[in-house]
Amino acid sequence: MRVLLCPDKFAGTLPAPQVAAAVADGWRQVAPDDDLLVRPLADGGPGFLDVLAEALPGRRVPVATLDPLGRPAAGEILLTDEGATAWLESAQACGLHLLDAGERDPKTTTSYGLGLLITAAVEAGARTVVVGLGGSGTNDGGAGMLAALGAVALDDTGTALPYGGAALAAVAALDGAPRLRDVRLIAATDVDNPLLGLHGASNVFGPQKGADRADVLLLDAALQRWAEVLQQHLPGCPSGLGALPGGGAAGGIGAALLALGGRCESGIGLVSRAVDLNVALDEVDLVITGEGKFDHQSLRGKVVAGVAGAARDRGVPCVVLAGQVSTGRREAASVGVTEAYSLVEHFGGEERGGLAAALDRPGEGLRALGARLARQWSR
Repeated sequence: MRVLLCPDKFAGTLPAPQVAAAVADGWRQVAPDDDLLVRPLADGGPGFLDVLAEALPGRRVPVATLDPLGRPAAGEILLTDEGATAWLESAQACGLHLLDAGERDPKTTTSYGLGLLITAAVEAGARTVVVGLGGSGTNDGGAGMLAALGAVALDDTGTALPYGGAALAAVAALDGAPRLRDVRLIAATDVDNPLLGLHGASNVFGPQKGADRADVLLLDAALQRWAEVLQQHLPGCPSGLGALPGGGAAGGIGAALLALGGRCESGIGLVSRAVDLNVALDEVDLVITGEGKFDHQSLRGKVVAGVAGAARDRGVPCVVLAGQVSTGRREAASVGVTEAYSLVEHFGGEERGGLAAALDRPGEGLRALGARLARQWSR
């Protein structure tokens, strides 16, 4: 039997390559002669660069950057196509995982560190810069990123604003121009939320970054003012910036990249092409994918939905493994999922400590589920 293992990361526990390796180990314990194709995936968030670096010939270049609170952080860029293309992961500088629970405050966190990564890519001579967006702890509309690139947000007295999303309520102008040397920018994201409104960055993603209801209203109003200033001061900025799909990605960094003349592309689409996913899908009898939490958001352009849909189009069954599953069978089937299994349930359910075990021993659980699937599916 030929089986394709193409999971996303399990956020907070295992990167995608380790998820795939654990499932493969379990499967081989039961059916060692089966042919396993391992293709870890990412949609632009944490792990984006690791997956691409395994699939694409190139070199990884370390870059000193800053985290969302301005502390030193280790970043890198992946240079491919003989240096013509640079791949970045915004979460290395803006990631929510870089902050302790008590530090999460999107009113003050900044995307400045991402600007340092983009600057490094430009200085390395890249002509195209692909920025993976996802898993951010910021809601500043990319204002910090623009400041690092040379365009600083000012208030109506001409004073530079402090970092963070809340300060943008007072933005009146930009000082300077982004130093990009005509680089082509691509935002890699599978989030189609706009910058503003009920489905925008602040309302949908703000609460998971530490925003309460009052913060959400403040941040959304601040981003509305920010969008107006970007449209006034950046020549390549499209009209209607606040409503464009993808603008709400990574706390509004998507909108800033659009304002710089960039475009949004599907993160899973880019990664799928890099790992030749379609070729692999054409050759297998079963697909196993997964992510940390399989819920309603998984059905909107995430890795699992994209993989399941592609498998369904080929008449191939698709099984999802996740830390937690809160999507009903009918909903899952609507995107092509045949079955879904939860690590929490494998370890006995939440009432019996399954959640803690799933977080503490994800590799063990994935190996066990891999063996279970082999017993069910292998010929």
